Amino acid sequence: MEFNFFDFQSLHFFSTDLLHWLSVSASSFALIFAAEFGDKSQLVCMTLAFKHRAIPVFLGAVAAFIFLNGLAVVFGAAIASWIPGYVIAAIVMLLFAGFGLNALLAKDEEDEDNPAPMKIHNLFFATFVLITFAEFGDKTQLAVVALSSTALPMAVWAGSTAALAATSAIGVFAGRKILQKISFELLHRISGVIFIVLAAFAGYSAYLKMPDQLISKLKNEIVHFVN
Repeated sequence: MEFNFFDFQSLHFFSTDLLHWLSVSASSFALIFAAEFGDKSQLVCMTLAFKHRAIPVFLGAVAAFIFLNGLAVVFGAAIASWIPGYVIAAIVMLLFAGFGLNALLAKDEEDEDNPAPMKIHNLFFATFVLITFAEFGDKTQLAVVALSSTALPMAVWAGSTAALAATSAIGVFAGRKILQKISFELLHRISGVIFIVLAAFAGYSAYLKMPDQLISKLKNEIVHFVN
């Protein structure tokens, strides 16, 4: 039997590349999981899972992270410069505030045992939009940009997306567990407060990212309006 050296060499290179790919993916998973655990996207998943179906929330979050990580890998650091940071933060503030007010103003007489759930496609889209705007240009996406610029982009994308899916799943699971122990009316109030707090942080972030000239202009407008 003739020994084919080239086939063996090809197999060796393939196995080496696969190990390298898996190593990069695992490293990305560990770094992104640690960075995102307890972050706002996980709180969003937990809060939405308080009073809505878990699967659409989870799938909406995963879809958002697939999209965001794809942007990070394909376009690199340029994505953060497309839209000013303070604009993104302001949009996040409005979204969080809207969800928070909606939860706080929910009718108390709603049947707690059979609450009216948000339609699946609406819940999926709402989760997707919230996560996308909340994480656009955030430290996690910038970390994916940095990792993909120094390592295998697809391996980074796979590892980081898996990590974010894992943190989202933990958030959804925690939200459903809390739902089993707290009344639905109280959950409305808790979720509303959480979203309002997140909106406040987003608003403060928008203020910090605003150009000095714009801040001065807004202050002058406020003074003029008051007087």
